[in-house]
Amino acid sequence: MSAPTRPAGGATGDDRARPPAPGPTGPTSGDESARAATAGPAGDRPRPLPMSYVLPLRWADDAGLAELTDYLRWLATRVEVTVVDGSAPEVFARHARAWRGLLRHVPPDPALRGVNGKVVGVLTGVRAARHEHVVVADDDVRYDEAGLRAVHRLLHRVDLVRPQNYFDPLPWHAYWDTGRTLLNRALGADYPGTLAVRRSTFLGMGGYDPDVLFENLELIRTVRAYGGTEAAPAGLYVRRLPPDTAHFRGQRVRQAYDDLAQPVRLVTSLAVLPALAAATLARRPGLLLGAAATTVGLAEVGRRRAGGTAVFPPATALAAPLWLLERGVCAWLAVGRRVLFGGVRYAGTRVRRAAHSERALRRRLR
Repeated sequence: MSAPTRPAGGATGDDRARPPAPGPTGPTSGDESARAATAGPAGDRPRPLPMSYVLPLRWADDAGLAELTDYLRWLATRVEVTVVDGSAPEVFARHARAWRGLLRHVPPDPALRGVNGKVVGVLTGVRAARHEHVVVADDDVRYDEAGLRAVHRLLHRVDLVRPQNYFDPLPWHAYWDTGRTLLNRALGADYPGTLAVRRSTFLGMGGYDPDVLFENLELIRTVRAYGGTEAAPAGLYVRRLPPDTAHFRGQRVRQAYDDLAQPVRLVTSLAVLPALAAATLARRPGLLLGAAATTVGLAEVGRRRAGGTAVFPPATALAAPLWLLERGVCAWLAVGRRVLFGGVRYAGTRVRRAAHSERALRRRLR
């Protein structure tokens, strides 16, 4: 299959919580040109962008409905919004009443099948989108106008954009998980709860597999395997609401299972506990302190990258060793579930595969 045609100059590169105030608040994109693109006389109504926004959704309750509706109301004045709602009928009906006349609200396409309901929602929404540039975002992602415009501009040059999420507000578990974000930033790029893609590329490659767990990695790899280009600007910051504590705890092993699709990360995670045990048995506390200090230093590199100090408080780097220890434990639990049970629990079923390799995807696309 041939790669999509694009202009020259390509680049490389269901949580809910209540924020302190509704709407897209907090720091905007670190891209100064994105800020300039939104500048205009005070009081001017923003000019809508020729861009679609797809939100796959499946809620068991409506605890965050008012806040989400405020965000969607703001968003709908700027881009085309489609919510693909896989919630139970009574919840779907409440959403329909709340969003009538505001946006397009549809159920997932019944012709599509897959264990990952989010992917089924994305497949439905991107097909229904009316614009070439499409943002796909989880229900806890909160763009501002600068972020939307920066993504729109980048999609003129590349097929997929991977922004950088940051948590706001920051309860203790968001500090903890930010340690992961900073390490990812120091070593490459983080995996956010939102991506943006060209619709023609998405349709040309046939979408992506709805039977994997790590759906964002699967989409990124499928675009690459198709011959598409990616941009992962470290300074394009998009706010994200933290999950509640119970949801955070329930996600630890499931998120560690994602590493089964990334062998180097998996081996590194599995090595944490044996290394800790060896240093303890050898009575070498200096080794442990040195490893912790190195991890904090690496996280601090990620925090300072591309103006990250504006959205990542200093103490978040101190959480990196704690997150690494947690991942070391959960990686073994994830491997155990793969061996003993054939996969990890997700949405009432078991998912075996975290994501396909790019090599396997290239073979499939050919």
